[in-house]
Amino acid sequence: MIRIVEPVFSEEEKRAVLEIIESHQITRGEWTKRFQEEFARFVGTDHCFTVCSGTVALFIALRALGVDRRDKVVVPAMSFMATIDSVYLACGEPVVVDVDEYYTMDLNQLEDAVKKFKPKVVMPVHLYGGMADMEGIMELSERYGFYVVEDAAQAHGAELKGRKAGAWGHVGAFSFYASKNVPMGEGGALTTNDPEIAKKIRQWIDFGDHPAFNVRITEFQAAIGTLQLRKLPQRNERRREIAKTYSGRLEGIFELPKERPDSYHVYHLYTLRHPEREKVLERLKEKGVDARVYYTYLLHELRGSEHLPTPNAEKFRKEVFSIPVHPYLSDEEVDLICGTLTEFSHLVR
Repeated sequence: MIRIVEPVFSEEEKRAVLEIIESHQITRGEWTKRFQEEFARFVGTDHCFTVCSGTVALFIALRALGVDRRDKVVVPAMSFMATIDSVYLACGEPVVVDVDEYYTMDLNQLEDAVKKFKPKVVMPVHLYGGMADMEGIMELSERYGFYVVEDAAQAHGAELKGRKAGAWGHVGAFSFYASKNVPMGEGGALTTNDPEIAKKIRQWIDFGDHPAFNVRITEFQAAIGTLQLRKLPQRNERRREIAKTYSGRLEGIFELPKERPDSYHVYHLYTLRHPEREKVLERLKEKGVDARVYYTYLLHELRGSEHLPTPNAEKFRKEVFSIPVHPYLSDEEVDLICGTLTEFSHLVR
């Protein structure tokens, strides 16, 4: 089976884990400090705080920005459920808007939602590894006075106009789950350039100023994350190389993923569209290719929340599917996947 996710760890990670065991410093040590410093430098922010998951990162970001009962938070229709669940957990009220051709928050509809609901926070998602229109979103933020939390769980190293995901908004939130471009197994992080927001984030992580959680990562996670982060640029380039091959061979057969102008897509997932999706998935499975649908649901349907019309998302979710694009694919495996998919040329609309 050619797996859709394939985290790979080297002898370097193994040695680091053994050294931590022998040191007896398994939490709150130098590896955690090192990872936070290196990740902040990589993203281009002054502050980085590690937490136990991406969901917790989103929750803390919202609470640090003061989200409470009856505060509106705008989210896009297409994302993993943690995006909207974090709003409910923070006691906010989500409002769902449609997505654009890049599968990210539709800017025009966002402005309509902002005028109607006057949200405290807008939470764009950099879905599948591609950036949302952060330049436009930040312009609306300045005009209407809302905070921006970037859900960058799938976008480690993605860029728009030379600025990385997690460095555009007031807060960036990341996940280091096993499937991510930087895998720790579990884990998350928050990034910000604002010292006052950083202070409030810290109060949700360290006990003292008000009731908080123990959401720290271990030294094991931090060590693995640090070493994986150092390999990220090369691995993202390999993802882009594979994506370029896919796009070159599958154009005209499937609706291909689009890369926003002046952006750097990191292809956490390579997502195609086809009206005969189930037939395609069945054939891939027969060939031993692990292809999956991300996601079968829209966030407002999943949680019954308030929303604007979502015609794009409703169409996309019936057609999207993702194929392996992890950096450990061999050229032979990429060729097999392309060959299997080109069999569907007769199904072109």
